[in-house]
Amino acid sequence: MAELTKEEVKHVAHLARLAITEEEAEKFALQLAAITDFAEQLKELDTTNVVPTTHVLPLVNVLRKDEAIKGLDREVMMLNVKEQEAGQVKVPSIME
Repeated sequence: MAELTKEEVKHVAHLARLAITEEEAEKFALQLAAITDFAEQLKELDTTNVVPTTHVLPLVNVLRKDEAIKGLDREVMMLNVKEQEAGQVKVPSIME
């Protein structure tokens, strides 16, 4: 794979709104080149009999069933509200 240049690293850093020095750009270019070289080595592996997975651990959905339940009564909930008006929670205005 083609090595990343310092200019490419600085460009990506700029897009990510990161300020990096010349020394950091050079260091990151070398590190990213090592990472991409390793990723290229993975292409050499024979994966013909490997079943595709989305996770290395056998996970199952642990979420509860989505069921509608009755919420708090308005009167009980309003006991925790700092300010209210006409049965609604009153919050500071954020728009002019």
